[in-house]
Amino acid sequence: MADDKNVSAVPEAEVAASPAAPEEVAVVGPDGSIVRPSGWKYKGFRVFGKELWYASPDVQLYMVAFVCFLCPGMFNALGGMGAGGQVDSHAQDAAGTALYSVFAVVGFMSGSFANTFGVKLTLSLGGIGYCIYSASFLCYSHTANDGFVIFAGAFLGLCAGLLWTGQGTIMMAYPPEDKKGRYISWFWIIFNLGGVIGALIPLGQNIHTTTAGVVTDGTYAGFIVLMALGAVVALFLCNASSVVREDGSKVILMKNPSIKTELIGLKDTLFNDPWIILLFPMFFASNTFTTYQTNDMNAAFFDTRTRALNNLLYWLAQMMGATVFGYALDIHSVRRSLRARFALVALAILTFAIWGGGYAWQRLQLPRALATSENPNYHPVDWTDGGKLYIGPMFLYMAYGFYDACWQTCIYWFMGSLSNSGRKAANLAGFYKGIQSAGAAVFWRLDGVGKPFNTIFGVTWGLLAGSLLIASPLITLRIKDTVTLEEDLKFSDETIEDVIAPGAYQEKIAHGEV
Repeated sequence: MADDKNVSAVPEAEVAASPAAPEEVAVVGPDGSIVRPSGWKYKGFRVFGKELWYASPDVQLYMVAFVCFLCPGMFNALGGMGAGGQVDSHAQDAAGTALYSVFAVVGFMSGSFANTFGVKLTLSLGGIGYCIYSASFLCYSHTANDGFVIFAGAFLGLCAGLLWTGQGTIMMAYPPEDKKGRYISWFWIIFNLGGVIGALIPLGQNIHTTTAGVVTDGTYAGFIVLMALGAVVALFLCNASSVVREDGSKVILMKNPSIKTELIGLKDTLFNDPWIILLFPMFFASNTFTTYQTNDMNAAFFDTRTRALNNLLYWLAQMMGATVFGYALDIHSVRRSLRARFALVALAILTFAIWGGGYAWQRLQLPRALATSENPNYHPVDWTDGGKLYIGPMFLYMAYGFYDACWQTCIYWFMGSLSNSGRKAANLAGFYKGIQSAGAAVFWRLDGVGKPFNTIFGVTWGLLAGSLLIASPLITLRIKDTVTLEEDLKFSDETIEDVIAPGAYQEKIAHGEV
């Protein structure tokens, strides 16, 4: 490990002697360089030529991405098999409805929980529900116990609400404005690598299963162990109050948060910027397509090993989508307000191109009542069928994965462009995950009551297109090229001096940045 010659840990006595430097705040050295606080969390080390430290935004982002790799990443791999790895989707539909109904309620309050108790505890508690959810499907394979699966889904809704709010806070508030797109991209790549690795487990264990069957016990056991590990890894994160950026600035928080102040902050986030309501339909639509893609396409029309392969390709495509959009959203030669408009147009084009292709495929498929093993004319597609039967749908399923990553990346970037405040980011993430989960709960229920595949497809496509139209005024008019510190601190009890390295504040004034 080596300290950078321009950015080094400052001796403890120097920090203590500086009355202008609060605990764990970087200062500006005599040569104008940023000098971080003392302590192991700020000790520099180099990775591929870049200096990092434990309490840096980069390291914390990689850690939370790894937690999501192990928890929701594996959950996605399991869900991507269709029907939670079962033959009949009834159990997963019931669990999904319970999960997202609870998630929708918890999501609105989880931002306040994260601000009050810190992202570390929020993420760790959030990780616990994932391994219990996988265990319920292992139990279901042997006992057909619907009650345990539904309970596990509801409990996971509680836990996931916490985990995703902590994750959203880190991803939107920690990075500087000019790197938010790539931070989202890095997170989405690592997170979806969990889906890829997780998809390899059922693919390897079911590679010779050419019928529509239940995945093996070993598949579920692997998911349980990896998900439990994710909850443990979350305990090693730093809380937002310890994070110091490259320029020495800190994340904007409340100095003395309480449940009361956070409930007020939740209200302020909505009522002081009511334009955010225009993003709510995009939030609602952002997880509705999972029901159609996993249960009504993958589980309904492909055999077990082909479902596993589709699942693998889906998450690989997600990684590609996150890379393309994440880096495109950070092209500094184009003003941020203009990038936001380009992103809106790109999403509109993808929505009609990909879902239009999906319609061309879906209208030729068997209806739900006939897509069952009891129908002698029903034959689930295997990857060896090739040509029109498999190659076309395979690329379509990959396109759905690419689209999912583009949609989520843009939503996070839109929200991150509205504020750099950790407090506001937590509340926005809570709104996002709560409303997203309400949408998912509705669509899992539609699938659970047996609505036609064509109906679910059509409603999903229409909702996506309509939500873009509703969000367009906010995206085109409210996303600015930068957000000033004064705007972010308006509803916080912190001052500019609390979050900028002492001395650097004068430089920002001189350059007209504050």
